[in-house]
Amino acid sequence: MRRIAIALALTAALVAGCGGDDDESAATPEATQAPASDSGGGGATVDVSAPADGSLKFDPATLSAKAGKVTFKFDNPSAVPHAFEIEGNGIEEETDVITKSDASVTVDLKPGKYEYYCPVGQHRSAGMEGTLTVQ
Repeated sequence: MRRIAIALALTAALVAGCGGDDDESAATPEATQAPASDSGGGGATVDVSAPADGSLKFDPATLSAKAGKVTFKFDNPSAVPHAFEIEGNGIEEETDVITKSDASVTVDLKPGKYEYYCPVGQHRSAGMEGTLTVQ
C-alpha cells in the first residue's frame, strides 16, 4: 500500500512540478495540549504546513513536543502534492499525499531528535525537511 502511494505521489510530482504558497496563518512550533480522552497521557497536536507559494519547505522548519502520543496535523494549501513523514528512534510514519487539504498522523514519541520531510519525489532533497525535538 505504501509503495503504491509513493509511486502515485512520484508520478503526480513529475506531472505537476514543485510548488506551494505561503500560509498566512501562523504555525506554532511547539505542541499544544489537546484535552486528554483517557489516562494514557499524551494528546498533543502539532500543526505544520506546506507554503502555498511553491517553495519546498515546511512552516515551521523546527518543531518541539513533549514525549507521548503526538498528532501532527499537516496542511497543504497548494495544488502540488505533498505529504508529511516523521522518522527517527524507531518511528517511520507518514500522512497520505494530499493537495489543497489537510491530513494527520499520530505517533507515540520518545525523547530525542526526529526528522520530518516530504516523501514526494525529490522534495526532501530540495529542502522540504525539518527537525523535531521531543523532551
